[in-house]
Amino acid sequence: MEWMADPSPGAWLRDRLDDDVTASMHGVVPRGFPAYARVFHPGVVRSLPDRPYPTPDEWERLPEPERRRLDAQFSGERVTWADTAAVFGTTMHALAQWQRIVRTPVDGDWRTRIGPDGREYNAPAEGELDPDLLSVLAGHLAAHTATPDAGVAALWEGWGGLVGFFGQTPSRAFLGFDDDPHHRAMLERSTHDPFNNGFRKPTWQEGILSREISEGPRLRLPQRDHVPFTAGASEFADPDWVLRAPWRDLAAEEHGFPPSAQSPSLLWPDDRAWVMVSEIDFDSTIVAGSPELVRAICTDERLEALALREGADLTWDADEVNR
Repeated sequence: MEWMADPSPGAWLRDRLDDDVTASMHGVVPRGFPAYARVFHPGVVRSLPDRPYPTPDEWERLPEPERRRLDAQFSGERVTWADTAAVFGTTMHALAQWQRIVRTPVDGDWRTRIGPDGREYNAPAEGELDPDLLSVLAGHLAAHTATPDAGVAALWEGWGGLVGFFGQTPSRAFLGFDDDPHHRAMLERSTHDPFNNGFRKPTWQEGILSREISEGPRLRLPQRDHVPFTAGASEFADPDWVLRAPWRDLAAEEHGFPPSAQSPSLLWPDDRAWVMVSEIDFDSTIVAGSPELVRAICTDERLEALALREGADLTWDADEVNR
């Protein structure tokens, strides 16, 4: 996986995207493919906690079995959309929307809902597919292209901390690891100037990617700008792809977090047999390709996926079944 200083290999996508992002999924998903699949990102379900999450000092005093129990209770487990719909008495279908599935009332909180079974249901992640599920999906993608080892993976440039910039607030401040008290203190020291803060000259704030990449050309599509890298589907079919990703978050690992890397926003092979799209506002990943590829994805029990028609509407109001 290497950065592409020349983003022109992605220019072909522009002609297949609609200017109106609200009309259908084709504001971000290219037209012109014979079949489409929607891979649903899993939600998270957990039993209601029987105690507040312990403070760091309390955590240190807990025995290991209690730590594991609390971790499991607060972390929860994956839940499919179909299982969630069964609990809430709604209907799973290709155009389903999570807030309809969990019967969110007007102006209600759709991200966290208590189900009829007394458990807490948390909305799926938007804009990314879990690394292990991406690996499963990539196995099918690699099997349905003549160029499984050659292609392009592109990341939306706006992911927090990905690219550096000129400013006074470190790029790293937007990452999840700023919950670490030592790192947070460092950020506060670096951003607080009680004297001439308003006159301080902006400086380069490092991101995950190098300054060369951060200031380099972008793959500019109607709705988003992306940073492109060379990468074949076979790369992501390996469950350890995170360890080789140039955008792996090494700074977070230094603060004790496990290895992590954002899943690609776009992925396609050199022969353009298919395109995978994880739009940042979608809670599902869309694959455009052959009927055989869509069939393989939708019949894999490790994934929750349904076939879509071209022109499908994936906006919140599209779920007319569960109104």
